Order: sequence, then C-alpha cells, then structure tokens
Amino acid sequence: MSKILASVFIICQDEAQHIRRVLESVKEFDEVIIVDSGSKDETLEIAKEYTDKIYHQKWLGFAAQKEYAKNLCTNEWVLNLDADEQVTPELKNEIKETMKENSVDGLDIKISSHFLGVFNHPLSKFNRRIRLFKKSKGHYPKKLVHESIVLDGTIKKADAFILDYGIVNIETQVKKINNYSSLRAEEKQKKGKQASVVKLITIFPFAFFKSFILKRGFLNGIRGFIAATNNSYYAFLKEAKLYEKRTI
Repeated sequence: MSKILASVFIICQDEAQHIRRVLESVKEFDEVIIVDSGSKDETLEIAKEYTDKIYHQKWLGFAAQKEYAKNLCTNEWVLNLDADEQVTPELKNEIKETMKENSVDGLDIKISSHFLGVFNHPLSKFNRRIRLFKKSKGHYPKKLVHESIVLDGTIKKADAFILDYGIVNIETQVKKINNYSSLRAEEKQKKGKQASVVKLITIFPFAFFKSFILKRGFLNGIRGFIAATNNSYYAFLKEAKLYEKRTI
C-alpha cells in the first residue's frame, strides 16, 4: 500500500483510552509525530507500536505545543489531529485527491462529535477546522485555548469528517467546560476586554438559540438539547469568570 506523503502531528498526555484509534486511522501516512507532555498511563507504550517519532515537550499551551509539533514534521503537507479523534476512510481519499490536485493550500474539515453514544445528525451544522495544510503556509498564533491555524493561502471545504470521541460523558464535558472557560476568561482579560453585565445576562439564551436552532442541534433530540445547554453554560462561564476577575 502506497503511503500518503503527509505528516500527521498529535499532541497528547494520558490518552491511552483513545490514542490507538487515531493511530490506526493514520497508518497509511508517511510520518506520524507524537509530542507528549508527560503521560503517566500507557499512552507512549501504545504510540511506540505505530511510530518512533515520539518527543517530550513540557506543556507550552495549546497553540505553542501544536506549533512545536508542526515544526517537527518533515513533509510539506501536514495533518493535525487530537489524540481522541479519528480520520475516516472518506477523508483519507479526499486528502489524497487534494494533495494530488495541489490547487489549494489547506483543507477545512468538518468535526463530528460522539456524544452520549451517538454521532451528530448528518443534517446538523458541524464545526469546521483547518487541519490539513501546507506547513510553509500555516502557523498557530499565540492563544491559550481553541487554537486554530492561520493560513496564508487558499482553503477548500472538505466533504468528509474527522470523528471526535473526546466527550466520553457529561462529566468529562463539564470538566473541559470549566477548564476552557477559565483559559478564555484569562485570555480576554489579557486583551483588555471588560466584563459586560448585559452580555452576562443575555449570553446563555443567545448561545442556546445558536446551538439548538441555528446549528440545528434540535435534530439530535434530547442529546441536542443537553449539548446546547452545556454549550450555553460554557458561554456563560466565560463571561462570569471575566466578571469575577474585575472583583478580585
């Protein structure tokens, strides 16, 4: 089987529960880079079954850690994945075609989340992220959380998906919401943004409307209702924690 001449880079820590899935899905790629920030479980033992390009880097933050991992890649085309994700066969075919045509510099890919045992309804609106791109064209600007590639070039929207298994249960999601909202509030404060009482009061219903109606979360039934409520809680926490900072 011919290799896909692209480098996959993954940052991780204590992902033994998930990492075999993602590594199995990228066995056809020419290079797999793992950057670990101090796993205490079997993450590295599993990773060694798939690649010898494993590096340790003390945690730098999401964006800086991914930039470090990206710079270790030796191919021009690079694919970023989280340790709890999976590349579908359809996406691999689309990646091959994109690289063969070589008419764009990046691929904007839909992310489908596995929540409460089921993936999102195919007609719901999915989040998209630039994950495949030419290394020389993209970089991660400094950001504490929700890091994303800035690409100096043309982008194509992919039809296929990356599957996300990161939300194992509601407890896991709430822990992430708490952690990420703290980082976002800190980031907002550093940028000089001020807490708004009006936004604090209105953000929850607006976020719920966006998630449940505009992004068609209602198609996912009660799962969609729970997800929309949690997304709204996250939006509220970001503002509440920013407000908290002005009182400390």
